[in-house]
Amino acid sequence: MIEAKEVNKIFGGHHVLKNISCSFEKGKTNLIIGQSGSGKTVLMKCLVGLYEVDQGKIIYDDRNFSEMNFEQRKNLRQEIGMLFQGGALFDYMTVEENVMFPLNMFTSQTKEEKQDRVNFVLTRVNLENVNWLMPSELSGGMRKRVAIARAISMNPKYLFCDEPNSGLDPQTAGVIDQLIKEITDEYGITTIVNTHDMNSVLSIGDTVAFIYNGELWWQGNKNTILHSDNKELNEFVFGTELTSRLKQ
Repeated sequence: MIEAKEVNKIFGGHHVLKNISCSFEKGKTNLIIGQSGSGKTVLMKCLVGLYEVDQGKIIYDDRNFSEMNFEQRKNLRQEIGMLFQGGALFDYMTVEENVMFPLNMFTSQTKEEKQDRVNFVLTRVNLENVNWLMPSELSGGMRKRVAIARAISMNPKYLFCDEPNSGLDPQTAGVIDQLIKEITDEYGITTIVNTHDMNSVLSIGDTVAFIYNGELWWQGNKNTILHSDNKELNEFVFGTELTSRLKQ
């Protein structure tokens, strides 16, 4: 479990996050949703330590991340997988080299052990015999699956996904959603997904935190979100054609 406790973040006098307290459960797909500028991306960056909180704490399974020194954070980050918006693959590396990159950086495994792990995670995301292709030779969906393979190559306890469906067509986005859900369930990962895609919310949202103007405005799950009487949440949710049809 990851917990944010009374987290505040201020940039240049602008109070971006205001006393946010919420928890993200192990073995669940925990979604953070909200409009652009709501603070959801800042919250995710605080959770992984890209931003320091100005007040409050970030807790990883009873470990106070906010009070850790550099070496302690470095060790913890080896338990974290990141799926960046757009995939963020290295264009000059092959698929295999991309997936092997964190193994080369953070482990002392033999070449054979790393090769076995690369092949395993590529098979897990339904990509076989693509090791020597370049990212430019892959479709958008395939690039996202390679990025997922890289994110889980270190067998992480925690997985962060920033807008994983960005730039994908609805069918491919659904495939990525289900893959994230399957991996979360299978390995008992604490997964946090930053998204504005209501299709993702309704298909994989085990827990949902709605951020509004820097505050935690609503919490629930995919089964309760359509029946909330929260005005701001409803304005966000029913701005999409899909959820409007489901509400009828």
